[in-house]
Amino acid sequence: MPELPEVEALRSFLAERCLGATVAHAELAAFACLKTYDPPLSALGGLGVAAVARRGKFIGLDIGGLWLVFHLARAGWLTWRDELPTAPLRPGKGPLAFRLAFADGSGFTLTEAGTQKRLAVYLVNTLDAVPGIATLGPDPLADDFTVEALTAILTTAGRAQLKGVLRDQRIVAGIGNAYSDEILHAAKLSPFKPANGLTPTEIDTLYAAIRDELSGAVQRASGLAATELKDSKRASMRVHGRTGEPCDVCGTTIAEVSFADSSLQYCPGCQTGGKPLADRRMSRLLK
Repeated sequence: MPELPEVEALRSFLAERCLGATVAHAELAAFACLKTYDPPLSALGGLGVAAVARRGKFIGLDIGGLWLVFHLARAGWLTWRDELPTAPLRPGKGPLAFRLAFADGSGFTLTEAGTQKRLAVYLVNTLDAVPGIATLGPDPLADDFTVEALTAILTTAGRAQLKGVLRDQRIVAGIGNAYSDEILHAAKLSPFKPANGLTPTEIDTLYAAIRDELSGAVQRASGLAATELKDSKRASMRVHGRTGEPCDVCGTTIAEVSFADSSLQYCPGCQTGGKPLADRRMSRLLK
């Protein structure tokens, strides 16, 4: 799933190519991905792109005062083409969901792999009209995201597990499964540790890990083409997606906890005092 660093890189990538461009037309191949109906997509024709913004994992294009907003969800992606095909889109079962064409023939498509179709496109008058944006928590790279702000968040979260708190977009915007694993590894904290159980020193360490991991990932992604972002993200992971490999810090074998539709990775040596975390899936298999 694209997270804050990749989405910010895509925002920058689009800004370099779209600002000032005039929209020729917008087309749907997967009607379910469009979550709004008024104004219609046809309203974009002839309007110019004035800005490209990011809110959490959402990207929004200001097109003549209207906001075309999309969220790539778990398996969505953006592909830019200097010359888009001219044949009209045909709705079907393939990965292609949406296409935005500019007057010079360039544009981009949104695709989504897999069977769970969650990619979402909105056309609204203001960004806050998108429900997911209206409920977002603070951006962890914003100037007002301070140690004090993080402390208040953790206190309010009570005994909720750190991993879940970091991933909840209503609490902190933009962090997903991969970067929450990386942040907790850098902070040497268990993903199951209660949010309100951190000492002041641990909060300081977690805050530094959030800022350092995300800003470093943004820097690595900056200037990359959209086609390179996924591989760059995978290559930078120290624990996420590396189950069974040795930890680069302490050499302990990286472990995993599986859930119904996701999993987390962590280093027992760095994060849990050498103790494995309970994996309910494996516990059931061993009974």
